[in-house]
Amino acid sequence: MANRFIYALAACAGLLGSTACTDLNSNVYSAYNTTVFPQNEEDVNALLIGGVYAPFRSNMFEGLFCTSNRGVQIYNDMCTDLGDCRWQDVYWFDLINVNFNTNPTDGEGPSLIYRNNISCLSRMSNIIKTVKEMNSISEANKTKLLAQAYCGRGWLAYILYDMFGRIQIPTEESLSNPAANIIVPRSTDEETVKYIEENLLEAAKYLPKTIPYGDADYGRFTAGAAYTILMHLYMHEERWADAVEVGRELMKPDYGYQLVPDYKDIFTLENEGNKETIWACTEDHGINVQLWLSEVLPTSYPRKNPNMLTWSGYRMPWQFYHSYEPGDRRLLTIAGEYISNAGVLYNEANPRGELDKGAVPVKYGEDPEDTGSGSAIDYIVLRYADVLTLQAEALARNANSVTQEAVDLLNMVRQRAGIPTYKVGDFGSLESFLNAVLTERGHELYFEGWRRSDLIRHGKFIAYAKLYKKSRSSAPHLFLFPLTQKIINEGRGLVIQNEGY
Repeated sequence: MANRFIYALAACAGLLGSTACTDLNSNVYSAYNTTVFPQNEEDVNALLIGGVYAPFRSNMFEGLFCTSNRGVQIYNDMCTDLGDCRWQDVYWFDLINVNFNTNPTDGEGPSLIYRNNISCLSRMSNIIKTVKEMNSISEANKTKLLAQAYCGRGWLAYILYDMFGRIQIPTEESLSNPAANIIVPRSTDEETVKYIEENLLEAAKYLPKTIPYGDADYGRFTAGAAYTILMHLYMHEERWADAVEVGRELMKPDYGYQLVPDYKDIFTLENEGNKETIWACTEDHGINVQLWLSEVLPTSYPRKNPNMLTWSGYRMPWQFYHSYEPGDRRLLTIAGEYISNAGVLYNEANPRGELDKGAVPVKYGEDPEDTGSGSAIDYIVLRYADVLTLQAEALARNANSVTQEAVDLLNMVRQRAGIPTYKVGDFGSLESFLNAVLTERGHELYFEGWRRSDLIRHGKFIAYAKLYKKSRSSAPHLFLFPLTQKIINEGRGLVIQNEGY
């Protein structure tokens, strides 16, 4: 999807490249001279795009939402019951089998997410400080620009908190004195949650509720995105009433969110910017491209575009595939069986080396212009079905009972999937309803990165690792990923590893 924001992102992503997100004390002032830059609103936009939006990309093998083994959505689903991979690299084996006990190095693996992104919080904080001190921009415009930085800082902090627990929150002293190499210890859980919440609330106050598809600013953060992450934070913290309140906000007509009538249409080029999408990584050839179909499709899989690269990696385990109800339309986006162009049948009974690990989670449509370099179909990160199913769960947990409203919300997603809807009387207990929500979210949001946090919230992450992944290494402390040894070493005794590692 080509627009001015994408082109600006491509042009500015390298602007702050000299301030890499690998140094605990990296500082934005090393990348530009504030006496000459920024001077005006255009300069601030360049700062925001290069310093705030850059991590939130899906571009080949780069960005928090890339489709490779470096993406948060892949990490957070691959270690659960719905993910598997055919590749034999050791980091895939450890991730899939919930074996995070090995010494976290600076090689491949989830721990890189913290190492590569923690100092980005300092960079965003310095941008906020710089913009606040500018006199050349009106206060009204300044608040709108700052809201984007607050959203990026709050969202990134939430991702790190969800995966690794307590984070290192930049302090005024560390920001003002970068040359002093001040080590910032990890904050408490309470401090971390407050930090995330304050940033997201400040962002939501001034960001537009949504940005229409086709607008030059489509792809920037919105109040809808900020509130969706805030809702996830409240669910993470078991603040059910707060989650319900945010869910009600997102369901207001002002936001205009709706379910796309046909599930398979959500993830296609023809339906980019649909009303179900809350926020997506914008893609365009030669600028940002995502590699989902390359990661999943077998070489033998029949496709319209023969030019795309296919690496035959990610799979949905057969036990999870069979947990879908007969006639579920979401199965149309998952290939449990196919006939190759050579006329060979591939299925569970005849996997022929391609389906031995499970079905193919096709999910996305083809980009006819993918010549092997990637797809320009926008990569969806936040969408309305996530909000509806979270709201159903939050309502029931908050009321400590199965309510009609909660069931109705769950039924909206089931009805779209073409499967029988529920009645309140179908549930003999709150637990049975919560189990139904957990199942529905897995079926609806597969490989969108929410399964790990869902299982943890329901108290089933480790149990499922043992039951479905046959993990012999899983243990209670593995609900968090470890920090890399580089972070611990640089912390000089002030940055403590997660318990159990």
